[in-house]
Amino acid sequence: MRKKLRSKPSKEISYTSEIRVRFVETDPLGIVWHGNYIQYFEDGREAFGRHHGVSYLDQKDNNFSTPIVKSSTEHKLPLRYGDIATVKTTYVDSPAAKMIFKYEIFNPEGEIVCTGETVQVFVELGGELSLTIPDFFMNWKRKVGLIDA
Repeated sequence: MRKKLRSKPSKEISYTSEIRVRFVETDPLGIVWHGNYIQYFEDGREAFGRHHGVSYLDQKDNNFSTPIVKSSTEHKLPLRYGDIATVKTTYVDSPAAKMIFKYEIFNPEGEIVCTGETVQVFVELGGELSLTIPDFFMNWKRKVGLIDA
């Protein structure tokens, strides 16, 4: 008899922030142009980083940047000029030297308008790709309980 393999549930950490749709982000119909959702993902990622102590400035202080190497979006409903949208940003833990974030953007009525994901890698400020998780990021994972101390 074969045993079923059970995968461990991945650990996730989230943060929820708000953005206000600006006029410049809309098309002539008054709805958000699809390309701006990537910017909303970045707004959510920056708010997540500031809240959880792993911001872009923290990365830079540790001699790293984290460029995006993959992004995806799925659009479901429109946002409109003046809407206050909620961005839920979730870090998905990975054993690899990368950062995976998932996003859910909600309209003022609480309906999902867009979902997406980004993948970032660690690059030393001198330009070298890191194939292992940097020490500062391993320390952050311990601090927030993603790995045992």
